[in-house]
Amino acid sequence: MTSKILAVDTATENCSVALKVGNEIIARCEMAPREHTTKILPMVDSVLAEAGLTLNQLDALAFGRGPGSFTGVRIGIGIAQGLAFGAELPMIGVSTLAAMVQQAFRKQQATHVLAAIDARMNEIYVGGYQRLDNGDWETVVAEAVTAPENFKPELAENVWSLAGTGWPAYPELQGQLNLTVSDSGVLYPEAEDMLLLAHHAFERGEAVDAEHASPVYLRDTVAWKKLPGRE
Repeated sequence: MTSKILAVDTATENCSVALKVGNEIIARCEMAPREHTTKILPMVDSVLAEAGLTLNQLDALAFGRGPGSFTGVRIGIGIAQGLAFGAELPMIGVSTLAAMVQQAFRKQQATHVLAAIDARMNEIYVGGYQRLDNGDWETVVAEAVTAPENFKPELAENVWSLAGTGWPAYPELQGQLNLTVSDSGVLYPEAEDMLLLAHHAFERGEAVDAEHASPVYLRDTVAWKKLPGRE
């Protein structure tokens, strides 16, 4: 991976930034559910300073496009757009579900992964992926928002690794899969794992100008009703 891409993510309770320089990845990661706006820019400054780079020296800026917390996704894309506009960088949106899948591979070499994020309101964000020979991922279960009891994907017989907060939030999910599964230990996305995904997207020409960067909420924001204490 030769492209210099900065990745930022605030789509979930986790707040993270990562930058790859040569063979080295410089990353910052902190659980900060309500402090994303104060944490993320100092993290960006920190990784750039450690790398000895400025934003203008980068090739692209990747961001966690969702799904996740509405507030978190908005914060992430807003900050990323501000940085990208200032440095005239193209942007690459990376799925938070896919980032967790890549993390499951990084930590446990999982090649077939089901990701589920607790979406509140008795729903989950879900997606299923299998790893390709080039290190990218093929989507085998389309990303969607659904009630836990309705998530019963028909998949080829493999050991499917489970990632995300949806599994501990709804323990019955695992039992209804009728698949051989394992726990990846991954709960939240990290910007570090967005770098490889962003690189593949960049090589495919999928980067866009900052004004065209867009989030993916999955849930219809018009129909969504905010509940007390929930994002």
